[in-house]
Amino acid sequence: MSPRPAGAHLRESAAGFSDAEGELMAADRRMATLMKTLGPIQPERDRRGSREDPYEALARAICGQQLSTKAAATIWGRIEALFGGGTPNPKQVIAADPQALRDAGLSWSKVSYFRDLAERVQDGALDVGRLPELSDEEVIDELTAIKGIGRWTAEMFLIFHLGRPDVLSTGDLGVRKGAQLAYALDEMPTPAELQQMGEAWRPHRTIACLYFWRSLDNTPE
Repeated sequence: MSPRPAGAHLRESAAGFSDAEGELMAADRRMATLMKTLGPIQPERDRRGSREDPYEALARAICGQQLSTKAAATIWGRIEALFGGGTPNPKQVIAADPQALRDAGLSWSKVSYFRDLAERVQDGALDVGRLPELSDEEVIDELTAIKGIGRWTAEMFLIFHLGRPDVLSTGDLGVRKGAQLAYALDEMPTPAELQQMGEAWRPHRTIACLYFWRSLDNTPE
């Protein structure tokens, strides 16, 4: 029997998957098992990227914090209705009666977060058009300066809006639980442990997150 050409195993195992997914499968046997069971999903991520302008994506993220997808959609619909059926621009949010935003379903905390986002965009403190030019950590620094936006929300923006390929959300419970199941661990890995595990997945750590979420069927919106 003639020897198999170099790379043949990778090409077979990655059939139907993106090149990035194939590289991740080749780098980690446990990930390969999970991905072959659940995938391919990389094309889905590509289709989800850039679904909104960055200001709208951040406004919706604030609206949806700690809510189910259905509840967040309902409240966002009320906000759009309040402003004539579309996403309010920063100037409109700043001029709006805070009570009207509260009546639409935002908590008072979220009203203040929504207004802080609008004020930062309006006065130029946050240039949302420049975000795609920044590194992942620079984007996180810019976004976490906004009231109510923490690192997790910034990481979801990187993954689902900017389509960044190497984001590992170590604080996300779904990612940690997915890693626990995929690697047959007794407990969920701590964020520090997950960070160490994820070194093997560079530069495709976003894909790893997507597969962990899919394994639990709870991909963030």
